[in-house]
Amino acid sequence: QVQLVESGGGLVEAGSSLTLSCAASGRTFTFSAYPMGWFRQAPGKEREFVAAIGESGGLGPLYADPVKGRFTISRDNNKRAVYLQMNSLTPEDTAVYYCAVARPYSGSFYDTTTYAYWGRGTQVTVSS
Repeated sequence: QVQLVESGGGLVEAGSSLTLSCAASGRTFTFSAYPMGWFRQAPGKEREFVAAIGESGGLGPLYADPVKGRFTISRDNNKRAVYLQMNSLTPEDTAVYYCAVARPYSGSFYDTTTYAYWGRGTQVTVSS
């Protein structure tokens, strides 16, 4: 079993920055072997892809068009953590942000069904 816990969300003003963290645990979980992703879900909307990063030596970062150039995904395999640095935040970035573990070679990283485990999310609210 894999557990994911997100943190770092909060209420910020437009133009601000936030860094989200996601800590992974699980006795038999080899963190470095799995791609990781970030998704978000705004009220009344479907969960949408934000960013993904491959396993060690795997695919480089992918980003959704709305966040390209503003968000950066990274991972620290020693700490079993994945991060999402978010800059130049806008009210349109307001959502619950979720991290997730992808099944390797099982589909598109943009698709929620590719991901096997999810955290409970952290709220990001950007005021105008």
